[in-house]
Amino acid sequence: MTGALVSGRVEVVGQLPWSSNRTFLATCTADDGEEVAAVYKPGRGERHLWDFPPCIYRREVAAYRLSEMLGWGLVPETVERDDGPLGPGSFQRFVEADFSEHHFTLVEDPRHHARLQAICAFDVVANNADRKSGHCLLGEDGTIWAIDNGLCFHPQPKLRTVIWEFAGEPVPEGLLGDLEALDGSLPGPLGALLSAPEVAALRRRAARLVAAGRFPVPDPDTYHYPWPLV
Repeated sequence: MTGALVSGRVEVVGQLPWSSNRTFLATCTADDGEEVAAVYKPGRGERHLWDFPPCIYRREVAAYRLSEMLGWGLVPETVERDDGPLGPGSFQRFVEADFSEHHFTLVEDPRHHARLQAICAFDVVANNADRKSGHCLLGEDGTIWAIDNGLCFHPQPKLRTVIWEFAGEPVPEGLLGDLEALDGSLPGPLGALLSAPEVAALRRRAARLVAAGRFPVPDPDTYHYPWPLV
């Protein structure tokens, strides 16, 4: 985690298009000159959602924290700050990526399957209600990053994702081991970001996935894809 992202001076560069909430590209500059590009999601720019409480941006932070607790490194560094130019919000390191690539193109290459399986398992446990194809970014270093994780952690089942290619297949042993170990570290930093019922539901989802040992199969009677898909 860079000091610039955590406490650097913030300058908004511009608004990012195609976001359902007001989302901005910003630069965070530390006193020593270190500069980091960041995606800034202020709480005041959020659309009201009937099924999620305000401050969706805090779930972006929680998603990063969960990824780090699991040791999977799926989510770019994300922090909560109260000193943003448009008020409190989340700041996530901007990923320089090939934006022509997304889940539907990446999954065609078996070399990416291990990373996409980890994102799939993460979304099942986090109860991601909005994993679009474009939320999987291929960074310039070849790493696939999972972004836009605000609609996660609802205590009721809400999984909507495009990653169903692994449905019914065994979850890799390494992922299962990490998920099993998660129980002993909860709530950890998530306790300050999620409610007690949300943490309890997270714990149950992780335990169910470990017990099943396989990626879930979508219920044909439910709507299990986000919209739009990309």
